[in-house]
Amino acid sequence: MDRFTLALAALFLSAISFADNRPNILLIVADDLGYADIGAFGSDIRTPTIDALAQSGITFTRFHTASSCAPSRAMLMSGNNNHVAGVARQGIHQGRITEGLSGYEGHLSDRIATLPHVLRNAGYRTYMAGKWHLG
Repeated sequence: MDRFTLALAALFLSAISFADNRPNILLIVADDLGYADIGAFGSDIRTPTIDALAQSGITFTRFHTASSCAPSRAMLMSGNNNHVAGVARQGIHQGRITEGLSGYEGHLSDRIATLPHVLRNAGYRTYMAGKWHLG
């Protein structure tokens, strides 16, 4: 079992331990993955575990990405435009022209509330494994 699968299993098992009736939330973000690259969305590639998760839950099918991963993650984690979230482009070294410019902080700004923060305030336990790229 690779580290990614092990991390997903740990997240899933820890989510099951909730004593109340709130739904478990598992958000999988994968870079360089096309819409139909997993079985749940029509791929020829076998992805039975992801397919089972998709079949038993809710799948998002209308999220539109930015041109690179960090701005896309900022939009997903904040529900805002990536400029509002503070990650106008990839990388923390923004350059002399954009230095100090709102939206180009290179990390999640204090103008937004992140999804994990909102969930934590609602009593959820939040975990993250993998790359962050949000400052």
